[in-house]
Amino acid sequence: MDSVIASVFLPVALAVVMLGLGLSLTAEDFARAARRPRAVVVALTLQLLVLPALCFGLVVAFGLPPVLAVGMMLLAASPGGTVANLFSHLFHGDVALNITLTAINSVIAVVTVPLMTNFALAYFAPDIAAGHLTLQFGKMLQVFVIVLIPVGIGMILRRSRPAFAERMDRPVRIASTLVLALAILGTAYNERAHVLGYVTSVGVVALMFCLASLTLGFVVPRAMGVEHRQAVAAAFEIGAHNAALAITIAVSALNSVPLAVPAAVYGLVMIPCTAAVGRLLTRGSPRPAAVTSAPAADTPR
Repeated sequence: MDSVIASVFLPVALAVVMLGLGLSLTAEDFARAARRPRAVVVALTLQLLVLPALCFGLVVAFGLPPVLAVGMMLLAASPGGTVANLFSHLFHGDVALNITLTAINSVIAVVTVPLMTNFALAYFAPDIAAGHLTLQFGKMLQVFVIVLIPVGIGMILRRSRPAFAERMDRPVRIASTLVLALAILGTAYNERAHVLGYVTSVGVVALMFCLASLTLGFVVPRAMGVEHRQAVAAAFEIGAHNAALAITIAVSALNSVPLAVPAAVYGLVMIPCTAAVGRLLTRGSPRPAAVTSAPAADTPR
């Protein structure tokens, strides 16, 4: 990918998206985790342990080429994105829980993403890992400086200028969608000579992983006694991985466009799949009028 796009556009675009996330965050969102331990613990366990194991099993079962296998594992390790918050809002999930999970996950990912990616490189592509392609902690830290500092700035603005934060909510949601679309299109263009083969190889795995993530994200929390709106939020948080972040890490930190292809393909299938699952989850669930009593979801469990 063009060096200007890799070194400037993707990091700046990701920073703008994370600034938007920060504009919707308050310190209360982090404190809320202590009052909702069951929903948070179940969702984080699925995100950090179950989904990487599921992705590993799919990659091995389908015998993906090493570069695509590593790319899928990088995607699986990536936290949920702002798209999850948008879908949760559209389909009456607990958006506050989404924000809490995204915030916690983004911090934890500073450690888990390098560990998972380097494991995948060592397992699937030892020759490449032994050479130049490893995700060192320093590189990952650089990426998450781009992630966490804008979030912090957004939180400060939310606290000091709440009216501005409210006005920026819709534009930033639109910008987040555009950033994901541009990242996908840029990856596809740079790999245009191989894109059809890549999509054929990884498309089924990406689709199965997306549907499995959304399903587990709802069914497991419900089985563990998490209420419906929180389970909907968990489904979107777990199923709508931050593909833009995975693409940025692959291209900017690892200097490998092919590693970004699985995240790009996932981004393409994620939107319609998540919308379809959202429609299913809202059938028989409380209507929007009932959702206006959202403060009740904030009472201690």
